[in-house]
Amino acid sequence: GRGRGGGGGRGGGGGRGGYDRSSDPNAPRPGGDNGGTYDDLIDTLWRIDNQSYPAYHDIESSTRGWMNNHVGFSLYVGRAQSDPFARPTRCRVVVPAATARFPAASYSTKVRAVALSDYINRAFHALCVSMGADQGASGGGGWSGPKGGDVQIAAPTQHVLEQSAVSVNPRGDVCAQFTVNLPARGRTILGQKAVDIFERVVTEFVTKSLVYAALNGPKLQAHVLSVEDQHWLRAQLESSGLVAFVPDGAVLPRASGADDRPMADTPSQEVVRFQSPPSLRVSFELPNTNRTVTGMGVKKGVTLIVGGGFHGKSTLLSALQLGVYDKIPGDGREFCVCDESAVKIRAEDGRAVSCVDISPFISNLPFGKGTNNFSTADASGSTSQASNIVEALEIGTKTLLVDEDTCATNFMIRDDKMMELVAK
Repeated sequence: GRGRGGGGGRGGGGGRGGYDRSSDPNAPRPGGDNGGTYDDLIDTLWRIDNQSYPAYHDIESSTRGWMNNHVGFSLYVGRAQSDPFARPTRCRVVVPAATARFPAASYSTKVRAVALSDYINRAFHALCVSMGADQGASGGGGWSGPKGGDVQIAAPTQHVLEQSAVSVNPRGDVCAQFTVNLPARGRTILGQKAVDIFERVVTEFVTKSLVYAALNGPKLQAHVLSVEDQHWLRAQLESSGLVAFVPDGAVLPRASGADDRPMADTPSQEVVRFQSPPSLRVSFELPNTNRTVTGMGVKKGVTLIVGGGFHGKSTLLSALQLGVYDKIPGDGREFCVCDESAVKIRAEDGRAVSCVDISPFISNLPFGKGTNNFSTADASGSTSQASNIVEALEIGTKTLLVDEDTCATNFMIRDDKMMELVAK
């Protein structure tokens, strides 16, 4: 049979070790079902040092895992990359509840478990960056130079979302998924570097970011409770006759168009914080902190935001459209919440449309083309916006957010109320 390295046999050029593994009782199991103790993993990495790169398949263990009984976790390695230039190898670490020891209250509900997972993900990512583990060899030595060696995990954002990078199950077990760019020189395995990654770096990730004792308990609790309060506040909108809420003191502007962090004060200018008009001011008492938040309640119906240029209309609308997500503490928009079904509507010139009934908005098209079952590979501004509205309604949205700057004027002016607002 052909070796994974491309030689005519197991010991052929580019093969995986120079001998027939089928006769070796200690040979890796086929199909990636290797595994054992963590010492076995390290021994395997030393054994394949300086071998052809495909020998990394020997550490694959997607089901059995490599168990570190000293620290108390298991490492699972997915299908190893076959080439230093291929997509990095996916790995996951599972830390049982007995080792992680997170308070049961921090994951007692789905919302809290998502918030806890988010906090752990941030701790893992921050540790990865501070250790420099996310920086691999540059490959500056050309084809034969060192490559890889970096570890990556999904970078967190300002939003708290359910994700697969880190998860906490109802038992309190923690699972972290990340990638390892297996190190090599040319296409030869750098076993010593690989040993350092799995023996030192991965173990440090576990002991410094995946167990409760290594984290800031009060900050973790504040993070979880803040997310739960935001989730609760969003759930109160319907019974309060509102579609959105923006708290007084919220920092809505962002650092830049490419940076979603809050705008910061400068020596020459302070950030303008949101202040609700008295006529729209409402209050809610948060369940976890018993703190009362006061701000602007956007009532059901048609609400128009008007003002001059650079007065924050689009900034406010952007905060509202992202109000379907919970935010991290300190974001500035923590309690800016919106109906969870809200959809931002805009024109999308050139989009494809398939079998959408846009007749409530448009009835006459050139060449007698019907609008009851409208399809096109290149929609205009008005037909694309009409299609977006109908599709949003089909999936159950109750709130439409519309910014005139990104709308088709010839579509908007068809509405009677719009014609009344814009005098001729």
